[in-house]
Amino acid sequence: MRCVNTIAQDTQMKIPRLCSGFTSQLVRFSYRNYTSFLTHGIHVFQCPDEIGIVAKLSDCIASKGGNILAADVFVPQNKGLFYSRTDFVFDHVKWPRLQMDEDFLKLSKQFNAVRSILRVPSLDPRYKVAVLASNQDHCLIDSLHGWQDGRLPVDITCVISNHDRGPESEVIRFLARHDIPYHYLRTTPENKREDDILKLVQNTDFLVLARYMQIISSTFLRSYGKDIINIHHCLLPSFRGGNPCKQAYEAGVKLIGATSHFVTEGVDAGPIIEQMVERVSHRDDLQSFVQKSENLEKQCLSMAIRSYCELRVLPYEEKSTVVF
Repeated sequence: MRCVNTIAQDTQMKIPRLCSGFTSQLVRFSYRNYTSFLTHGIHVFQCPDEIGIVAKLSDCIASKGGNILAADVFVPQNKGLFYSRTDFVFDHVKWPRLQMDEDFLKLSKQFNAVRSILRVPSLDPRYKVAVLASNQDHCLIDSLHGWQDGRLPVDITCVISNHDRGPESEVIRFLARHDIPYHYLRTTPENKREDDILKLVQNTDFLVLARYMQIISSTFLRSYGKDIINIHHCLLPSFRGGNPCKQAYEAGVKLIGATSHFVTEGVDAGPIIEQMVERVSHRDDLQSFVQKSENLEKQCLSMAIRSYCELRVLPYEEKSTVVF
């Protein structure tokens, strides 16, 4: 179910890229001679299903002068569960941020919510993330550029790698220009340096593995206690080990892809956030084959990070997700 509120015909509304990201945080409404600037908010809700949830959520926003721009609702069959994500605008002077928290908390208690998260991008701090990478640069560089040009609404606290990049490498020069620390932690089969990593990421909101080719232990997952987003190609399990693209190319595959998922104790077995695929053919040589594969990985990871930051991803059952 997808609902979109309409505005009266005498209202002029301009919403540049509001629902596709956080670049537009103010929405301008013109009521003849009156103009006010409204702020963008996002609310996600997960609770046991019952009659009247949508009505109460809508009334909570409308009663404070807010207006719903878009709402997504998912009620899985025979599960007794309710999921929703709402985009809305409001006047932060008339509806202060702390009051919003109190109002949505009342709803959360009324419906015994499992999850009720409110985010106001223009007022709340940006998510702090650390990026972990090994020797491949394509996902790391794309994430850095995504942060620089605003595609990724995060603050990168540091980059951690088990690969020692030289001072003239593109990554190191970029990080130096923007004062982002780079930590080289040499790993061995006996020492994955996880204690050192934990010390570096304590103040982050989540982690991004941009082709980090080390298995994260269950001990690290429990100690960190927050979400970790990973990216890998979809050539597994048929082509594992060294140089899977070359193996797949030589096998003549016709469809390649990438998967971004949460990291869990199972290797590449966490709940999926985003997947992308692309066709390849006999016209592709190995270079174009690899380029297409790397492009998919970059796009898939970027989309997963944006979806996560925009509160589009909710856990569903044990191994799945709802992605609005």
